[in-house]
Amino acid sequence: MWAGARGLSVEHGAGYRLATEWIVNRGSEENHQKMVAENRKARHDYQIDERLEVGLVLRGSEVKSIRNGKASIGEAFVRFERGEAWLINAHISPYEEAANFNHEPRRPRKLLLHKGEIEKWTRKVTERGFACVPLKLYIQGSLIKMQIGLGKGRKQHDKRQHLREQDDKRQIARAMKERD
Repeated sequence: MWAGARGLSVEHGAGYRLATEWIVNRGSEENHQKMVAENRKARHDYQIDERLEVGLVLRGSEVKSIRNGKASIGEAFVRFERGEAWLINAHISPYEEAANFNHEPRRPRKLLLHKGEIEKWTRKVTERGFACVPLKLYIQGSLIKMQIGLGKGRKQHDKRQHLREQDDKRQIARAMKERD
């Protein structure tokens, strides 16, 4: 007789089902994203052309604060220095229970990208006048990820035109919904 997961025999079958359920649940958990912070102002101020998901190098107290939803990326930006990407001016509140082992709220944090991606984005930022801004900070499974965007700054008249276009789309959608 074969001993299944958790020492249960195959006759009972419970061990196999538990293991299968765990794998199925774990798979769906990895795809689930919990939004922590979003930079809506960046979508308004920049015409975002490219997006990229990156990891962050964080301390334990920063991870706890982010999991509690105490982070802000509204004033943050990405800087490329010496072949590395850094998140500057992002605010992660101190974790209250960490006491003496806490972190600085606005310290620079290293972003995890492939070397080729860093070189490509650095060229675009320096040569073509693009800006690199954080768009979203979220938890995916057990990892904390950030979506950064590469875009050009909008002029004031472009912002107004973009708002008008969004308003028009909203009105058209509302009219179509009422028509049905």
